Amino acid sequence: MATAALGTFPTILHAGFSANEKVVVGLVGCLGMGFSNLKTFLAQPNVECGALCDVDRNVLEERAAEVEKIQGKKPLLYDDYRKLLDNKDIDVVINATPDHWHALVAIHAMEAGKDLYTEKPLANSIEECNLMVKAQKRYNKVVQVGQWQRSDPHWKAAVDYLHEGKIGRIRSVRSWSYVGWKGSIPVVPDSEVPAGVDYDFWLGPAPKKPFNKNRFHFTFRWYWDYAGGLMADWGVHLLDYALFGMNQYVPKSVMATGGKYAFPDDAMETPDTMMAVYDFGDFGLLWDHTIGIYGANFGKRGHGVAFVGEWGTLVIDRSGWEVIPETNSNSVKKGYEGMPLQKGTGKGLELHVQNFLECIKTREKPSCDIEIGAHIARFAHLGNISYRLGRKVFWDHEKQEFIGDAEANKMVKAHYRAPWKLPNV
Repeated sequence: MATAALGTFPTILHAGFSANEKVVVGLVGCLGMGFSNLKTFLAQPNVECGALCDVDRNVLEERAAEVEKIQGKKPLLYDDYRKLLDNKDIDVVINATPDHWHALVAIHAMEAGKDLYTEKPLANSIEECNLMVKAQKRYNKVVQVGQWQRSDPHWKAAVDYLHEGKIGRIRSVRSWSYVGWKGSIPVVPDSEVPAGVDYDFWLGPAPKKPFNKNRFHFTFRWYWDYAGGLMADWGVHLLDYALFGMNQYVPKSVMATGGKYAFPDDAMETPDTMMAVYDFGDFGLLWDHTIGIYGANFGKRGHGVAFVGEWGTLVIDRSGWEVIPETNSNSVKKGYEGMPLQKGTGKGLELHVQNFLECIKTREKPSCDIEIGAHIARFAHLGNISYRLGRKVFWDHEKQEFIGDAEANKMVKAHYRAPWKLPNV
């Protein structure tokens, strides 16, 4: 059983890597997106996996065998991420733990002198986001957040088009994620911890709960103790570009509503249907998500962002972007024909990893640095807090707190189970 005492790691200064120097990565959290990230890293030249870490020994052994097939060399295996961080041969940490672990692993990795590729959302609370930004500034590490649209050219091209004013004044922005492939999660009883799993360490700073398979591995994201549901999972991708496109980032107020409308009696805690309206004063931003349907009214766009302008509406998703010209408005731009579909590369994750690896050599900011990741994670948490409170909330960005709202401000904080605690930065 791993202990929860958190020591201080020595700070190791990187001067950067030369063009042909080998980069050794260690992965913490080996299931799902973590392993997808690792395989993308290993497809790049001069990258080696030196270590894997997971609290599920079954996953760890399976992934170790796969890595050995890829690179011809078996990585070291750890069940405690702090032991991986003690390994001075590891240059880069890939942090793909559940959301409630992101802050601890990331801060300790930076403290240990490692550059960091961390999964989104950046953290499971606003307080953790702010502390992670503070840690990056203190330790001066290169941090890339896994919002890989930031490295995919067609997303940037669409934003450039918007910023040139080509669709006129924008009054409404809509972002959505309709997850038709996901169905109900049946309620199942608590059970014994599976062999090979250190469940107490998996819980870490989260509240003590009996083992339930619905709260473990992929489906952890539908429980407030560990994550923020679809708003935090997909919202950070899409809302990020909604804000980037408008070049405004701080709303005056947030009002969210929704519930378990599709599967009212299943095991999820987070809503399967939710809408959040962010008011910026001169435009509104709508987040809309559903589970169990794809949203036929948007055709094949089960996710995306739409900027509704005077002369046309720009619509973008991972496949590409287009502008549909306005047809029924007194402010139609004469002769404006819109923009036909501009297809994406389909290589967003690969380009994101390449950008990160280049930045650990140059020590420049990557395309989705920690401040970008922190801002959009906070933005998603604002929506979730409004939803959970069932009312409109008003945010003071300078003070990083809600205005005159003690109940909401309690939800800004990270509430850790002893003996785990937030690091001092």
